[in-house]
Parts: sequence; structure tokens; C-alpha cells
Amino acid sequence: MRLPGGSDGGRRNTGGNGPSTLPAGTIGPPPPRRPARRQVCRTTSGRSSFRAGLPLLLPCRFAEPDRSVAQVVTACLNHTPRIPRAAVAPRRQPHFAGVPHSQGRLARCRIPPALPHFSRVNAEALRLESTEASPPLLRARGLTKVYGSGPAAVRALDGVDLDLYPGEFVVLLGPSGSGKTTLLNQLGGLDVPTAGDLWFGSLNLARASEAERTLYRRNAVGFVFQFYNLIPSLTARENVALITEIAARPMDPEEALRLVQLGERLDHFPSQLSGGEQQRVAIARAIAKRPAVLLCDEPTGALDVRTGVAVLEAIERVNRELGTLTVVITHNAVIADMADRVIHLMDGRIQHQRRNPQRVPPRALQW
Repeated sequence: MRLPGGSDGGRRNTGGNGPSTLPAGTIGPPPPRRPARRQVCRTTSGRSSFRAGLPLLLPCRFAEPDRSVAQVVTACLNHTPRIPRAAVAPRRQPHFAGVPHSQGRLARCRIPPALPHFSRVNAEALRLESTEASPPLLRARGLTKVYGSGPAAVRALDGVDLDLYPGEFVVLLGPSGSGKTTLLNQLGGLDVPTAGDLWFGSLNLARASEAERTLYRRNAVGFVFQFYNLIPSLTARENVALITEIAARPMDPEEALRLVQLGERLDHFPSQLSGGEQQRVAIARAIAKRPAVLLCDEPTGALDVRTGVAVLEAIERVNRELGTLTVVITHNAVIADMADRVIHLMDGRIQHQRRNPQRVPPRALQW
């Protein structure tokens, strides 16, 4: 076949044993196609993974050129509301100092291991003797946080000294702007103080690197907030499994959900759960890593009294049975009666604190 004007358009025959030039004015057969392969869209890190660590294979039919990785993940989750159990199987990882780690620098992080799974009797003994026999788990000295500078500077925390012990149940009270949430962010490694020291074992969080604080948050701290932050396209079991995938020594998702009295709601989606049940899923997700510290910021703020009691019972059960240091921020002074210790904050300082002679069960609180 000859092209108009007698030109061959520069086409060459690439078939046969080697390249050869065809006679002028002819076009050779197209080059052979490669065998079709099933392609998988991967994230920029080179792994098929969800942000929280859940392995996912993303079919390329969702990976359009103008879509970001986040949009592809969202499309896949909406397309497949259920994830197979094998996809969320826990993966054991090395734990803290002295254990080889692929990122050698983190292996030298001096964070003590989280508390083991205490029996109910041992956890109760630990709680009663913590202030006398054991060293504090968290120790703050001169903790100060200043936002802004110059005349507009705000001292959210002003020289706080505080010791928190394993197995304690502590309630932080104070008006808005007193520094409760700022203190909670410091204890959880979410923020860095302007001055002072905050020790977790031998790790000074005020001087720690970002990698060390990340490892601390991942393995030693569980967070419960006023809003549940559940993934709507995942079941209760799968929401909890997101944490067990990246934790160093996780418990089984089913075990965590049974601990908060949701053993019969494992395969329900958030839209099928009440507000109190969703908050309990969030608690199960926080404790599935077996944290040494559980931090709760207004866990009952969006709930009615009856539902709030159920959530408080779940938090109290975690503290009692796992021996987890539990710190709860609240505006509701009634909740203070169920704590071991109550700390009142005002203008970024500890105004006073008291120890309850006996803890009151959540159902016995006078609302």
C-alpha cells in the first residue's frame, strides 16, 4: 500500500528476527501487543494500603487519570462495603526498644512496653497501690504551652506539675479555656510544650523527635473523642481491625468489642448503630492496641444520660479489667465521683485536686 504522495511516513517493519526497512511506500504490520495483565492501582508509597494500615487492592477501573489516591480509596470503599476477614488479619510487629526494626532509628526509642492484660484482681490491686508502690507512668514538670507571641500570647498551660499512675482513673474538670484539652494533647503526644518536661518512662516527650512521638502514640496511647470518627463503609469489627493492623501487640477485634458489650454487633455498620454504640466502637478501637494510657475528651458530650451511662460503664470496665491509666476530660462534674482522682484546672494551672475515698459506679451517679 502506498501513501498519498508516495511517502511511507517513516514506518519500519519491527517484526521478524530483527529490524528491517520495508520497501519505500509500504507499511508493515503493527508491533505485537504484550500479554494483558491485571493491573493494580497502588499508593505513592509502593504498597497497596489504606492510610491506617489496612491492605487494599484497588481495581484500576476506579483509577482515572484525574483522580487522587484518596478519591480512588473512597471509590473502592463505597463499591465494596464489606472487606474479607483475611484482609484485616493482624500483623505482628516488633515492639519498642531492644527489638530489631526495619527503621533502625525507631528501635532505639526508649518507650516502656504497654501494660499487659491484667486480670481483674491484679488491675484492682494495681489501682489501689499505684500512688504508693509504683512510679508514675506520666510525669509532668513545669509543663507550659504558649500560643502566639507578644501582647497576643496566650498561656494555655502555665507550669503544670502532675504525676499520673498506672491503673488510675483521673477526671479533669474546668471551664472552657482552662487548659484541659491542651493538657490532654500534651499527654497524648499530639503537641509539643513550649517549656517544661513530660516523661513517659524514660522518654521525655518534650524533647522527643517526631518519629519517637509517633511510635508513642501508635503503641502506648488510645484516644476517644466526642465524635466517633468511624469509617461508614466498614463494620464495627473492621473499624477496630484498622488499629490492630498497625499496633505492636493488639488484641483481637472481637475481644475488644466484647469488652464494651458489643459482641453481638460485630458485623453492623455505623449507620445501623445508635450513638452510644458507635462511641463504644470508638472505645474498642482505642483499646484494641492494649494501650498503657487511654485519653477521653468529652466522651459523653454528644449523648443523652442513658446512653452516656453505657459509655462510661465501658470506659470504667476497660480501666478495671485492663489496668489502663484512664484520663477523662468533661464539663459534667457528676462524672468526677466515679474517678480515683479529680483534678480542677483554671487558667492553665491546677487549681486543686482531690482523691475520692470510693469510686461510684456509673449507674449510681446522681445526674
